[in-house]
Amino acid sequence: MSESLIQKYNIAGPRYTSYPTVPYWDETSFSIELWKKSLKRSIDESNKEDGISLYIHLPFCESLCTFCGCNKRITKRHEVELPYIQAVLKEWNLYCNLFTERLNIKEIHLGGGTPTFFSPENLKLLIENILSTSNVLEGYEFSFEGHPNNTTKEHLQTLYDLGFRRVSYGIQDYNRTVQKAIYRIQPFENVENVTNWAREIGYTSIGHDIIFGLPFQTLEHIEETITKTKELLPDRLAFYSYAHVPWIKGNGQRGFNDEDLPTAGQKRIQYEKGKELLADIGYVEIGMDHFALSSDSLYQAMEKEELHRNFMGYTTTKTKTMIGLGISSISDSWYGFAQNVKKIDEYYQLINKDILPVYRGDILTNEDEIIRRHILNLMCGFKTNWIDDRLKFPELPDVLIKLKEMEADALVEISANTIVVTEKGKPFVRNICMAFDLRLQKAKPETQLFSMTI
Repeated sequence: MSESLIQKYNIAGPRYTSYPTVPYWDETSFSIELWKKSLKRSIDESNKEDGISLYIHLPFCESLCTFCGCNKRITKRHEVELPYIQAVLKEWNLYCNLFTERLNIKEIHLGGGTPTFFSPENLKLLIENILSTSNVLEGYEFSFEGHPNNTTKEHLQTLYDLGFRRVSYGIQDYNRTVQKAIYRIQPFENVENVTNWAREIGYTSIGHDIIFGLPFQTLEHIEETITKTKELLPDRLAFYSYAHVPWIKGNGQRGFNDEDLPTAGQKRIQYEKGKELLADIGYVEIGMDHFALSSDSLYQAMEKEELHRNFMGYTTTKTKTMIGLGISSISDSWYGFAQNVKKIDEYYQLINKDILPVYRGDILTNEDEIIRRHILNLMCGFKTNWIDDRLKFPELPDVLIKLKEMEADALVEISANTIVVTEKGKPFVRNICMAFDLRLQKAKPETQLFSMTI
């Protein structure tokens, strides 16, 4: 990766888990009623065959990790578990009551926060109640995020018995100095235990999350972490750049100085070396920042061109509808987005009044839907086209002009009606997607909203 390209394209940009991206939602024309209407349209079109995805945000953590950009609540008081689960189940019922037929679930993901903060008994209560009021489609996928320090064999067995077959563990880095800087001390033995337990129980996809660009992190640390990863050989990996956005996330990301972070050039070297080592082990790059063994469902979805990306990241289930439950969760009807309130007290108050706890959102225009499809194509398959006239939009010529310089830098190949991201261009896929992002171009931010693309 040339230093000149890094300097040229290392700008602030979205990760494109959605389009439009959240800072550019048109909240002025959004309403709860329009959101319900868009959701009913989506359910009518896809519930029977494709079902829905369900994301449940479980926000509690016992300690604060300084690398984390998630919406979390730090506490050691586990009596907060049951009231929160009861509120989430009430929210689920509010959504169920919008429809005359049962919702068909294709995917459930428990995210956080730390889902394994919750006891196995309370997680069982949550999932059993949801499953008792819905149908589960064939080929479903249930997954959760586990903390290696507090995921027990009972957690794994309980969720397995409820249908969960995929678990991902946040590893970040095995070096003690880096772990101390990000307040995430977890010995390799803990990771080894939870990985082996999951395999023994029967989980078919075990994932590890590794981050590069962390404070005090060196190239040697990346090599050490991937060497240890080789010992456990998880089925899939997220290997992504630390997003340093303390102006958004507050004091949680100010436990170290900016000069303690690797430079953009050092980060790219860390990424390229990590990618090389992962390839040597047998991992294949999937979309942006993800890798999988050829035996994993994520790789197989990529091969079949069935990979999908939403607020849960890359998924193997291409559902049109995703309902998010819990504080700060985002729901997606394909035709619109809705985000829940972020404060627990406000969430409880609205739920107790039988009001969907949504505080903002966006209803997409026809042009938004077209651009969303192009960005999804680029993020999931590194290519897009407008052979079908329905994928054309008035500003397409302007987009192609913006991509000309990237074409000159051999990051993309452009033909009469197709764009293909080159191998050289894959690390810059966020920049390539930004050429399509009309909302970003029409409303340039006055302050930095996103992490750097490199």
